[in-house]
Amino acid sequence: MMDRRLIENFDWSIIWALLAIICIGLLSIYSALYHQIQARPTNNLFVKQVIWFTIGFAVLAGSLFINYQRLRSLSPWLYGLIFLLLVVVLAVGKEVHGSKRWLEIAGFQFQPSEFMKVIIVIQLASYFSSQEMSSFPAIKKLISPVGFVVFPVLLVLAEPDLGTAISLMAIAVTMILFVGVRWRYLAVFILTVIPLIVPVWEHVLKPYQKRRILILLSPDLDPLGAGYHIRQSKIAIGSGMLWGKGFLNGTQNKLHFLPEKHTDFIFSVWAEEWGFVGSAVLILLFCLLIFLTLRVATRSRDRFGSLIVVGMSALILWQAFINIGMVIGVLPVVGITLPFVSYGGSSLITLCLAIGLIENVSMRRYVFQTH
Repeated sequence: MMDRRLIENFDWSIIWALLAIICIGLLSIYSALYHQIQARPTNNLFVKQVIWFTIGFAVLAGSLFINYQRLRSLSPWLYGLIFLLLVVVLAVGKEVHGSKRWLEIAGFQFQPSEFMKVIIVIQLASYFSSQEMSSFPAIKKLISPVGFVVFPVLLVLAEPDLGTAISLMAIAVTMILFVGVRWRYLAVFILTVIPLIVPVWEHVLKPYQKRRILILLSPDLDPLGAGYHIRQSKIAIGSGMLWGKGFLNGTQNKLHFLPEKHTDFIFSVWAEEWGFVGSAVLILLFCLLIFLTLRVATRSRDRFGSLIVVGMSALILWQAFINIGMVIGVLPVVGITLPFVSYGGSSLITLCLAIGLIENVSMRRYVFQTH
């Protein structure tokens, strides 16, 4: 029989905020794929996304039944497995648009790099919550966690997938700052990174990635080439004005000027049809979701649980921040989806798993209460 305290400590407010974002996502995907849906009512990406949501919620529900404390001992094995899959992707992965990001098993495609986001959180949480670790650890104690992140980031960059690589680094930095790091270490890190900018630019970034960064600095540099995506996105968002053009009435979307409209640029579809007000509502819902998840971290009675929640919250926060910054033209286009809104199976399942683990920590916080 399930302990009633597990149910009592389940945070329904997180689920309601999540469902509101998901509804916005389904509306936006339906609009973005409207012509495809009309042509194939029972076999289209919208139907597939509904199926992915069903699978995602099944994963979320399933993750609630395993005590998150067991992940501490499993984290090295899980990390090793996903790391191995990242290596396999580079060797035999399916190539799409010049990138090897997907593995196909029995007709099922998935991105190991998406699952690495969750695994890196668990691995870092396990390391930073170990008994020998304290707040503001010595610099030698930070070598291992940096290694945990650097090697998968290099593999992801080789795919290439700059968006996911940036997400992994942002998650790690957030968790390290949460643990506590002395200012002199940050200064050393910054001074170490600065000289690496030139070699990374010359030897790591692909030509199209360099163009995207240059377009950010000079939007009119290549309006019909590398700058086309962001130019059309800005037109779509701006044309929505205050209240938007209405559901299914976005012209940039309807006339197919907006590229990647059901994935990377889904926010532009929503902004064009629902305007500034609708965009503000969506952003506020993300802020509410992050606030509610971080509240779980403050209520957690153990360091491992708090770190898991902070890491999973960072996963959602930075992915949303980068995507919205990208489509409004304040960040370079790096190919990253909007959490729970964009189309995508691997990303959605990963995000639902993240929410499930946050709820897992919330449900079991009573274990550490003293009576």
